[in-house]
Amino acid sequence: MADSAQDRTESATPKRKRDARRRGEVPRSRELGAAAVVGAAAVASLGAGHSIAGGAVRLMRRSLEFDAAALAQPQALPAILGKTWLQALLLCAPLLAACAMAALLAPILLGGWNFSVQALRFDFSRLNPLSGLGRIFSSHGLVELLKGLVKVGWIGGVGAAYLWQHRGVVGGLSAEAVESGIVDGVGVMLGAGGWMAMALLGVASIDVPYQLWSYGKRLRMSKQEVRDEFKRSEGRPEVKARIRRLQMEMVKRRMMEKVPTADVVITNPTHYAVALKYSSSEMRAPRVVAKGTDEIAAVIRDLARQHRIPLVAAPPLARALYRSVELEREIPAALYSAVARVLTYVYQLRDWRGGSRPPQEPELDAVPGGEPDP
Repeated sequence: MADSAQDRTESATPKRKRDARRRGEVPRSRELGAAAVVGAAAVASLGAGHSIAGGAVRLMRRSLEFDAAALAQPQALPAILGKTWLQALLLCAPLLAACAMAALLAPILLGGWNFSVQALRFDFSRLNPLSGLGRIFSSHGLVELLKGLVKVGWIGGVGAAYLWQHRGVVGGLSAEAVESGIVDGVGVMLGAGGWMAMALLGVASIDVPYQLWSYGKRLRMSKQEVRDEFKRSEGRPEVKARIRRLQMEMVKRRMMEKVPTADVVITNPTHYAVALKYSSSEMRAPRVVAKGTDEIAAVIRDLARQHRIPLVAAPPLARALYRSVELEREIPAALYSAVARVLTYVYQLRDWRGGSRPPQEPELDAVPGGEPDP
């Protein structure tokens, strides 16, 4: 059962935000884009307006003053028209470039750069008229309609007020010379554009926070969705337990394979078992190749008996080795003396051929870190 809007009380997780961006869902404000484009056009016109106006006058004059012989060659007129259009385009290039840059940067300022392949896919559901009507008559559609009406009224009112204040200039344009009329007309247009850009900026200052709030609201999650996502990202407890169990089995299997290579197994004698290996040419100190308690300790002892590895009962040393040394790690310096006594006994046992008194097992009543179990 889908969660209702009232249940979605949690902020979107980073993963949900990443998934939304992959789908092309990012906060966008059309009002910010419109304000940026109109503002860029006004600024570019202020900077290059004089040259654009002068160029427009010269272009118009050249277009109206042409060689009468060209009328006798109709096939040359398309080339003349194309050249005129190209000159007009080059004349307006700074203005067009500023508008294009503003249209590109405005969305990036709000939602950042985002390219989504999923957003380019054709969606047949958008062709459903019922779905389209649902979007139109939804709360979001109503808000957009009200925004559009307010925006048109506000910007139109600002533009009308500006033109009303300059009605004398506008009314006198027809009585001026062509050059001065164009300059004054462009000035009025620039002024109106600047005031309309500021009006659009005021609308954008309201729309941008609303779009961010609306975007966050759409991505909100219920507590159950957050828990499910956490389980998917971290792994379900039963799966993690099985993975840990398999990992432990692999470690145990590798550990048991190394027991036959050990020099000695030090025992508790029933609860702990630690297998040590030492090679003076390869190691600085004896290394723990296997260790375990209870059932694992019993398996280590059985393997040691099968492969004739000496078993030495030294409870304090066995506990100290088990607690302080990880697998495949060398023993700490604090245990050198006790382990050396055990290895000395093992080497003596190897050299013993029988017939004489066998070596005596070392007595280790206490070693560092070998305190009794709590």
